[in-house]
Amino acid sequence: MQFTDDHELFRDSVRHMLAKVVQPHVDEWEEQGRFPGHDLFPEFAKLGLLGLEYDPAYGGEGADHWFTVIACEEFGRLPGNGVPMAYNVQANMATPALHKHGSDALKREFLAPAIAGEQICSIAVTEPDAGSDVAGIRTRAVRAGGDWLISGAKTYITNGVQGDWLCLLVRTSDEGGYRGMSQVIVPNDTPGLTVGRSLKKLGNWCSDTAELTFDRVRVPVSNTIGEIGRGFQQQMEQFQNERICAVYQAVGQMETAIELTVDYLSERPAFGGKLIDNQYLQYNLAELACEVDALKRYAYSCAELIVAGADVTRRTSSAKLLAGKLIRRVADTCLQYHGGMGYMAETWTSRFFRDSRLLSIGGGADEVMLRVLARDVVAKSFFTR
Repeated sequence: MQFTDDHELFRDSVRHMLAKVVQPHVDEWEEQGRFPGHDLFPEFAKLGLLGLEYDPAYGGEGADHWFTVIACEEFGRLPGNGVPMAYNVQANMATPALHKHGSDALKREFLAPAIAGEQICSIAVTEPDAGSDVAGIRTRAVRAGGDWLISGAKTYITNGVQGDWLCLLVRTSDEGGYRGMSQVIVPNDTPGLTVGRSLKKLGNWCSDTAELTFDRVRVPVSNTIGEIGRGFQQQMEQFQNERICAVYQAVGQMETAIELTVDYLSERPAFGGKLIDNQYLQYNLAELACEVDALKRYAYSCAELIVAGADVTRRTSSAKLLAGKLIRRVADTCLQYHGGMGYMAETWTSRFFRDSRLLSIGGGADEVMLRVLARDVVAKSFFTR
């Protein structure tokens, strides 16, 4: 891929904006355990970041997928993953199905204000007894005339505390497994919907994460995204977008972490010279840099296929699996090479170490990616061109 001048101008604009409105406040927001989304998201919207590939009729930019690649990489360069995670949920996880499958009325009511940064949204799939096993969800919507009555619980919902609406995956029939699910838009202020608590996490401290309960929550059936009963399939599509965007972001994180570690080693005196003079450290960083670059090129090959309209399920699963494992090694190495200082809670290395661990869990755990990939290996179709 050769980025155009427009792509590079966009990258510069995103980097400048994040350096101005996000980076100076990350430490404060991390301590508070929350960032001001309703103040910050309109700033993202000014650059079109919340609807880059979406229809201009709803406020989107109608841009190509490479703008999404750039945005995710630049968010990854921030000194903390809390805000980038919340951004990715809004732009790349909770809204793709609505944009692709939602009615015009639903998109005007919910997608347009999300793109404008006027509303914050969440994706609500995980439940106390069903995480990566999406087919095991129990939250239920029962038809009552022209409405759904929803009861159940969701957990680990990013943006769920300060959000305005949910893209909810819910059972709408008695069919078991993946059958009979639908995606339904649920405003957070609907009576019967309760935020049980804001969860404390190992990392991503300023990204609010909620437990939600639904007690006969009433919403119109017209809030259903796409066809009733096709929610599982639509969510699987949405997961592919989520996973590859997480990889783009991880590439930005890892490249930045290695660069910052080289800077530190080049300044840190030790053994009559600088730490960077140690050939063992140089070789380890060189090896990691090679692997990060290989992952980046693989992710770019996924982007090319996405632009071409191809099915990228296997490739995005491979990319996410590789990224989740690699970022843990990069984070561990960078922390190790910063020594005792790197272990201190206020340092970027400590935060990176904590934040990066989620990539192998969220959006489908490593084991789920392996399950998807193993089917192709067993069927001898993994290497099919």
